[in-house]
Amino acid sequence: MNPVVGWSLAAAAVAAGWFGYGWRGVALAVSVVAFWLLLQFSRMLRLMRAAAGRPLGLVDSAVMLQSKLAPGMRMLQVVALTGSLGRKLGDDPECFAWHDAGGDRVRLEFSAGRLARWQLERAAADAGS
Repeated sequence: MNPVVGWSLAAAAVAAGWFGYGWRGVALAVSVVAFWLLLQFSRMLRLMRAAAGRPLGLVDSAVMLQSKLAPGMRMLQVVALTGSLGRKLGDDPECFAWHDAGGDRVRLEFSAGRLARWQLERAAADAGS
C-alpha cells in the first residue's frame, strides 16, 4: 500500500472517531492503527525469519523469478517472491543476485529501495550437448 494512502486512512479513522465518539473514538482509532502496524511488522518479521532459514541467494528457478519481477517492487516483495535473501553484489548501485541449481542467475538493481532493473544471466551450455 502506498504510505500516503495508508497514513491518510489512519488520519481519517482518527477524525471519524473524534466526530463520532469524541475522545473514546480517537482512542479506539489509535488502537486500531497501532494494531494494524503491529500486524504488518509481525508479517515482515515472519517473512524475514523464513527467508533467513534458506540458503543465501537460492531460488527454485531463476527464469520464473525473472518473469515475475516488475519495476518498482520493494525489496521485501522480492524476498517474499524468492523465499530467500539475495547475495549482495554491490552498494552503488545496490545490487543483489539470486541463482538456481542449474546455474542461471538473476541480477537485480535497486534504486531508492525499489527495483530499478534486472538481468537474467543464463548458465553456459555444456559443450558436449
